[in-house]
Amino acid sequence: MKVLVTGSAGFIGAAVSNTLLSRGDSVVGLDNFNDYYEVSLKNDRHKALEANANYAGFKGDLQNAELIQQIFTEHKPDRVVHLAAQAGVRYSLENPHSYIESNILGFLNILEACKTHSVEHLVYASSSSVYGSNTKMPFSVHHNVDHPVSLYAATKKSNELMAHTYSHLYNLPTTGLRFFTVYGPWGRPDMALFKFTKKILNGEPIDVYNYGNHRRDFTYIDDIVEGVVRTLDHSAFENKDWTGDEPDPASSLAPYRIYNIGCNQPVELMRYIEVIESSLGKTAEKNLLPMQPGDVPDTYADVQALIKDVDYQPTTPIEVGVKRFVDWYLEYYEI
Repeated sequence: MKVLVTGSAGFIGAAVSNTLLSRGDSVVGLDNFNDYYEVSLKNDRHKALEANANYAGFKGDLQNAELIQQIFTEHKPDRVVHLAAQAGVRYSLENPHSYIESNILGFLNILEACKTHSVEHLVYASSSSVYGSNTKMPFSVHHNVDHPVSLYAATKKSNELMAHTYSHLYNLPTTGLRFFTVYGPWGRPDMALFKFTKKILNGEPIDVYNYGNHRRDFTYIDDIVEGVVRTLDHSAFENKDWTGDEPDPASSLAPYRIYNIGCNQPVELMRYIEVIESSLGKTAEKNLLPMQPGDVPDTYADVQALIKDVDYQPTTPIEVGVKRFVDWYLEYYEI
């Protein structure tokens, strides 16, 4: 089939595109190559994709409705994996307008194009950040998520609401995936693993927020991609038992689904750092700091719904995943 992947030069987008191409699908990629982090990394991911004859790449912004419609008209994608967004919790405190432009207006343009061109299935990136002030663990898609603590999280919750509206009004199958702290080779430089590795190698202290008491459901990139592709192949469907008296947030009478996609094994931040140190053979100097605005102390994904519906099963422990990242980092930066 032909799949449009937005954010195709991004960490998850490039990995998903590679997997789709390797199984014989055609991929149309869209990315704006912004400078939120080093563009050279995005360019190198993109070059690898362009080597495949079944890949067609476009550079442009989600906010450009005319470009979005042009891509859909010319390439007629069967399905869409929408991963492009302005990412980052802390950056949303500094530049809130970019989140509204990319994550709200941009998503609207994708929804409109999917509606107009009768796309079979739209899979889009939500985030574990939507759980906000929730404290009941593990986080379940059946829990209410009406208390975000960052604008980034609020835009992702808004995406879920917007998707439901289009599923309801236009019978557009939509599936939202709440990603839990993705890591691995070709990862984002603004994420902890990348920053910690770079600073430890340079002999610089690392900033450890919440005094290292965070717990995160770190999820290896290969496990994420497996979940995305399996979900793409299983179109969202109606929940015939759904009722407005006791509404289930994860489903609907419309073809609409929400899933957590995580490792289902939260790890303390200090343990994560220990694994990085072990993989590098160096000890980190730690600068212990309080929790930052917009952060949440713990994340822990209940992935039973994804296991049940698409047979998703994460398999990569952090000891393996972190080592693979470190090996990639040392080779990529020729250290």
